Amino acid sequence: MNARQLTYLTSIFFLFLIPVKAQQRPPAHQMQTATGRSLVSETEREAFAKLVKAEFVHAWNGYKKYAWGHDALKPLSKSYRDWYAHSLYMTPLDGFDTMILMGLEKEKEEAKKLILSELRFDHDMPVQVFEVTIRVLGGLLSAYQLDGDPKFLQLAEDLGQRMLPAFNSPTGMPYRMVNLKTGETDDHLNNPAEIGTLQLEFGLLSKLTGNPVYYDKAKKACTALFEHRSDIGLVGTVINVNTGEWVETGSHISGMIDSYYEYLLKCGLFFDDADYLAMWNASIGPVNQYLLDTAETGLWYSHVDMHTGKRLKTQFGALDAFMPALLALGGDIETAKAVQESCYKMWTTFRIEPEQIDYTKMEILSGYYVLRPENIESATYLYHHTGDRKYFEMGKTMFESIVKYCRTEEAYAELSDVSTMTKTDGLESFFFAETLKYAYLLGNDTTPKGFTNTIFNTEAHPFQKTW
Repeated sequence: MNARQLTYLTSIFFLFLIPVKAQQRPPAHQMQTATGRSLVSETEREAFAKLVKAEFVHAWNGYKKYAWGHDALKPLSKSYRDWYAHSLYMTPLDGFDTMILMGLEKEKEEAKKLILSELRFDHDMPVQVFEVTIRVLGGLLSAYQLDGDPKFLQLAEDLGQRMLPAFNSPTGMPYRMVNLKTGETDDHLNNPAEIGTLQLEFGLLSKLTGNPVYYDKAKKACTALFEHRSDIGLVGTVINVNTGEWVETGSHISGMIDSYYEYLLKCGLFFDDADYLAMWNASIGPVNQYLLDTAETGLWYSHVDMHTGKRLKTQFGALDAFMPALLALGGDIETAKAVQESCYKMWTTFRIEPEQIDYTKMEILSGYYVLRPENIESATYLYHHTGDRKYFEMGKTMFESIVKYCRTEEAYAELSDVSTMTKTDGLESFFFAETLKYAYLLGNDTTPKGFTNTIFNTEAHPFQKTW
């Protein structure tokens, strides 16, 4: 184990960058939950971490057996899926830093050998800028920081250069698609999440290479999006990056918007950038003012019109469940707790959370589950920020239900319908990057030691502030 890995492993227990005003965790001898329950014992934590680690190996072995060298495993047909004409090795890249965290040296070395010997970007194919950024670029950057091999950074810089043409729109907001070889762009209708969730990766690439162009392009895009918010401070769902006109004006925290808010706060903290923090502070107030809805079933985030704040839908889903983690990171622990109670109810009501529900009726709108991590992520954040045992229990319960209903002979499978727990032939790479990592962190808790130099990107790749 090299010095870089040792530093990482001694600090990984507290990977959540806490702002100054955030609620700090009390000393270990003072920590008791509101109900008087004792802390989670070291034995309990170690047993749970061991279980999660074993399930990672189980799923990884299925990938190796049937999908080696490809983006993702198809667990039921025991075959594979690539996103594009050429594999971008998404599962090995997404799982690499989780392997380091778990101390899986053999698996880490075989993944590294595959990535560095086979991964290339000189392909004449269009790719989705957002997904390739958070999974592939993010994976390469975290791999470089944790492993230290300069080949990871070389690949990251090559990829970053090939994606820069995406920002060449009249507004500076990126097109959704870019050809990795020709630089040709496509799809001028984009959304806040795909515009505003590039800054951590492109910013870190600038810090590590000394080339400011990546940071500048991504920040300009995010700023342009922020400047197109409505008079009441909300963004819509779809915007034309050529004209800056909103095409869909529904506002929410769900898919197509969610991680835009996440990166405003995380970039402000990670890069000490006052502009991002100002955008975050100007955004979270309107989000809570207009989107939060108190129902008999709990506290939820709804869908409203971006211009008027009029409620459009009482709809909440698996992706929305990231919000308690973000609120905790921003220091609003009480709202985070209240919303997490609702998120957990969404999970336990149906044994596993559906993709979307009507929260006033607790009825399923979309019943599939694709092994999403956000609910476990929020439980993990709240456990680390409060020390309250109930959040450990929440995360443990959710993970155990994934094992019960999604485990297969060879790996794990998504569910087409949580009402019937019917499996379907998919296993996204974020299961390795996020779901298993956040679950594992529940078993690796310790009192904070002041480590505030690491933050997760939206794919749960840990980025370290080394400057």
